[in-house]
Amino acid sequence: MSTSARSRSAVRSLLPSPADYRELPRSWKGDLLAGVTVGIVALPLALAFGVSSGAGAESGLVTAIIAGVVAAVFGGSNVQVSGPTGAMVVVLAPIIAAHGTGALALICVLAGLIVLTAGALRLGRTISYIPWPVIEGFTLGIAVIIFLQQVPTATGSHGHSTNAAVAAVETLLAAQWPKIGWSLLLVAIVVVVMLVSLRIHPRFPGSLVAIVIAALVAALFGLPVDTIGRLPAGLPAPVLPSFDPGAIATLLGSAVAVAALAAIESLLSARVASTLADTGPYDADRELVGQGLASIAAGLFGGMPATGAIARTAVGVRAGARTRVTAITHGLLLLVIVLVGSAVVSRVPLAALAGVLMVTASRMIALRTVRTILGASRADAVVFCLTAIVTVSVDLIYAVLIGLLVAGFFALRQLARTSGVHREELPGAAQPGDERIAVFRLEGALFFGAAERTLERVAALRDVEVVILRMSQLQLLDATGAQVVTELIASLERRGITVLVKGIRPDHREIAERVGVISSLRHQNHLFDDLGSAVAHARSHVVRGPWVR
Repeated sequence: MSTSARSRSAVRSLLPSPADYRELPRSWKGDLLAGVTVGIVALPLALAFGVSSGAGAESGLVTAIIAGVVAAVFGGSNVQVSGPTGAMVVVLAPIIAAHGTGALALICVLAGLIVLTAGALRLGRTISYIPWPVIEGFTLGIAVIIFLQQVPTATGSHGHSTNAAVAAVETLLAAQWPKIGWSLLLVAIVVVVMLVSLRIHPRFPGSLVAIVIAALVAALFGLPVDTIGRLPAGLPAPVLPSFDPGAIATLLGSAVAVAALAAIESLLSARVASTLADTGPYDADRELVGQGLASIAAGLFGGMPATGAIARTAVGVRAGARTRVTAITHGLLLLVIVLVGSAVVSRVPLAALAGVLMVTASRMIALRTVRTILGASRADAVVFCLTAIVTVSVDLIYAVLIGLLVAGFFALRQLARTSGVHREELPGAAQPGDERIAVFRLEGALFFGAAERTLERVAALRDVEVVILRMSQLQLLDATGAQVVTELIASLERRGITVLVKGIRPDHREIAERVGVISSLRHQNHLFDDLGSAVAHARSHVVRGPWVR
């Protein structure tokens, strides 16, 4: 296949195709029903996430509609449902507090372009390098932040800090009666209804029923609580943000953070979704392209950056979703609600939305998973706890980076422990002079984290004339390991000790030649493929002298 043909094939693989809907003739009823179910579940979450981020309820709805449909059509998962999520709210809230809602459109477009570019560059599979403890620590930290972010709304007061924990304390200290009492009453109603609904049936739309009940209580008794307020009776017209160089320079760092989170969360969600049912594999690169386009489109319509939403995706799969029609239906249902029911939605108390997110955050914490990780190993427990703490106290992106670094350190330390150097007896019957021959077997991984420690024992040799290094059992050899072997050979040769190398693996041969392992030998005859020949040559050195080649 020519280069141009391969390029066209690569581009086509990132675009929608009729194959995306191959199962639709058999699954359309289930897809439509699942789409309605997901739409009912997504409505209160879209409103709540929009309000919690500071962008407003309208922004949350627009994101669920526009981004939900665009990501469904262009994304790489057959069942992924996208829209506003709690993790994105955690990142967006301080950005909007610092730069205002006017910067949101530009951030959406910039972040979308970054994610789109990552998909075009085929970077989707990098998500597989994030360890499980990092993912779960990240999730736990997000859940804690989402819960803390709802404290101001749940108490009917406001804090000034951009840190969720500090703002929660500030609002509790500033809360006033009786408003805090009525707000907490509505929160309690929502929590109770949602918990009871879980016992009724997993698919029961508890969050929607809870909000309806709370709104009725607030309206009937005229409670002095804040509500969503006026919503437009339709989608706003698309507006292209101003690409002012100064604004781009100011917001680029925030856009990169948003893009990183959007990519990570969407790919994690798509990966989990592919395991929930037999709905086909997901294409990680195409998923990034779809999510990038979704965030761009949402930004043009006044929305917020979108990601894949694992909770809504799971609801759809359990309700019978098999194709993208489920996510498309969910977006269209929300659009109908905006067109015909915006006046009713505007009367929903904000405290009720806070209650929904508090329950949602609590359900994100799987105690069984936490116990499993904490009991798995000390390294996993440290990575998990550190990632969660940094997520809550510092920043989500820093949390993932620090978690990866710490996990990488522990992984390298464990890998280094698998490496070793072991002295062996010479094969066959003992012969005179064998005591002046030393055979060492190198095994495991000889890389930058283990090379020096592994070969110290060989370097300390005394009273030998020939050293045989068996390298066939090495599983990993990097440039540092090869350089240490080179230096070891040179050091032994300077002391008059002949070094023979046996069994360099074919996949290690190139790096051994480039770094100098082979050229450091006294002669090319000192490189062997089998141990018997190496031992025989070593014995000839001992018997006839070191000048023997």
